[in-house]
Amino acid sequence: MDEIKKVKSISIWVFIIPFVAINTCLILITQFHGLFPNQEDIVHNSLWPYLDGGLSISRAARPYPSWLIFKPAMFLTSFLLIKYWYYNRDIILNFNKNYKHLKKIIFFGVGSAVALIIHSIFLGIEFDNNLYKLFRRIIMLVFIIFEITAQAYLVAALYSFKEELSKFINIKVLKLKLILVSTLVIVAIMAIPIISWPGNTFKFVKHALEWDYFLGVITFYLLTYFMWRNKN
Repeated sequence: MDEIKKVKSISIWVFIIPFVAINTCLILITQFHGLFPNQEDIVHNSLWPYLDGGLSISRAARPYPSWLIFKPAMFLTSFLLIKYWYYNRDIILNFNKNYKHLKKIIFFGVGSAVALIIHSIFLGIEFDNNLYKLFRRIIMLVFIIFEITAQAYLVAALYSFKEELSKFINIKVLKLKLILVSTLVIVAIMAIPIISWPGNTFKFVKHALEWDYFLGVITFYLLTYFMWRNKN
């Protein structure tokens, strides 16, 4: 199926583009201080935020010139995500034209891409307004919830007819995707008390969770690339 080739090719870029963009922003803000006209933006106290939680992703991406890398990368990633979810819809329809959760996969998958676009547009725009700050947090939360929900529905769909897919996919990688999504859901639930704690309490833990969770979310797409077999 042509859709399988398209999903396979898109998925690797959905992993590479945000991974490279966000980590490039991290390197710039921690190592290349001379590029930042506002020296208050630079970061000295973080060597590896995946472990030390020295800064958040938005802290690395929103100052100039970091956002020149981050925003285009996120817009491109969102575009690819929309295509990814629609191509997966076509794959599912080839195996089960009446799959009951198909609309939910598209709703949550495309919805997560739209939320990412909105988040990227408003990143770096600062207003001293509590409602605006709440709006940005809600958009980011919507992206995470929608993305993980879409991933969970898609894995469940593929599992429901994995026998028919056996010629096209590596079942072991599909199981890894199931483990990954289950872990992301469990971590999200366990992290609610931490991220909802007011003030700067657990700040470094929150930041480390953010970086590691981001890596987990995009690893789903890396596994997609390895899951589909190359077919002539």
